[in-house]
Amino acid sequence: MSLEDKLNAALTSREKRLIRRRLYDPSADAHLVDFSTNDYLSLSRSPALRARFLARLAAAPDVLGSGGSRLLVNGHAHAALEARLARFFRAPAALLFNSGFDANAGFFACVPQPGDAVVFDEHIHASVHDGVRASRVAARVPFAHNSIPSLRAALERLRDERPALVSGGSSVFVAVETLYSMDGTLAPLLEIVETVEELFPHGNGYVVVDEAHSTGVYGPQGRGLVAALGLEDRIFARLHTFGKALAATGAILLVTPLVRDYLLNYARPLIYTTSLSNANIVAAECSFDMLEEGEAQKVRTLVLYTTDALTPQQLSTQLLSLCAHLTTSFAAQLAARRIPTSLLSIPTELAELPTPIIPVLTPHPRPLSAHLRVRGLNARPITWPTVPKGADRVRICLHSQNSVEEVDRLVSAMIEWAESWQAAQDAVQREKGGAGAVVVAQAKL
Repeated sequence: MSLEDKLNAALTSREKRLIRRRLYDPSADAHLVDFSTNDYLSLSRSPALRARFLARLAAAPDVLGSGGSRLLVNGHAHAALEARLARFFRAPAALLFNSGFDANAGFFACVPQPGDAVVFDEHIHASVHDGVRASRVAARVPFAHNSIPSLRAALERLRDERPALVSGGSSVFVAVETLYSMDGTLAPLLEIVETVEELFPHGNGYVVVDEAHSTGVYGPQGRGLVAALGLEDRIFARLHTFGKALAATGAILLVTPLVRDYLLNYARPLIYTTSLSNANIVAAECSFDMLEEGEAQKVRTLVLYTTDALTPQQLSTQLLSLCAHLTTSFAAQLAARRIPTSLLSIPTELAELPTPIIPVLTPHPRPLSAHLRVRGLNARPITWPTVPKGADRVRICLHSQNSVEEVDRLVSAMIEWAESWQAAQDAVQREKGGAGAVVVAQAKL
């Protein structure tokens, strides 16, 4: 079989299983209500941010390109943004990457040393998996999503098997996210940190936190859940990305000066790529201006309204359901994680806000998404291998510019689809039943 035949066969297989990925026609998306992107603060459509960016761009001494790798052309704008973000996030040092994927892959590929171990939440981002696979670490251990008992068991097992972890001669890295993008779950971050510190009193247990989806949403001035909990000094490395709530491009890794220096020497995604353009740096600066001026406080919660509209009573069908954590009050979730609501730095009326990510589970995510598109609503299907088999969903992402009326349209369209689909299936079963009855009658004759 030729290479072309093999590639076509693989794509055909995915087509038959309804998991083939495609790019949507951008012109067809222009008129759709956005329930898909990670633009939680709606900054990509902000006239104020646009005006600020254009004015700053016009005044910038350098605009086009960056000239090459950071190690070849260490631009003033890049260094200035790193210094600013180290102060903003209250970190000892900061290092820019072209994306969160590059930062995670680069960090986990080179920082953990031979003899170390990496323990990660089973829902961790693909970039961490890629980095760990490229590393020199043999011990790579997942733990059940957001489960402290599972994390503890994994760490204790490693400690029992590896005396160097007990003495402090080797290290364990625990990789988690604060807000998981597929389920919209918040990590029990305080308990994770306390568990690692308890089991590794020599300080050789390192928590590495990906705040990609928390940036701009939680914490004072949108600085994330780590800042909301006051854990800045107890986290080894933090990742914040610019391409989601901040409507920009790039990422910042918050580390110690030693780790920053090490990454400059060994992180291949940093060393062997052209760095962010100067225009990218200007855009990121403007987005952080907006955060410092309180834009993170303006995120309007439609989450409680939306989850109330998507209650099991409303979704009286086997075709649609919510993840279990969305049927539990957010106050109870916070209490279970020992997170004071006041630390989320959101207005009192938003105190029930879980996350802007609401997955609606369904065995037929692509037909549901297509139905929504016809009705002017853009909510994308998520299928295996992005999520586990049997956990297919249409993921709803809420934004500050979404309205109650738009949410009502979304909920009505989903219920309409489920009822229509169920009616069609019932009709098929009745036809099969009728045909079966004829066969039985003929047999009796």
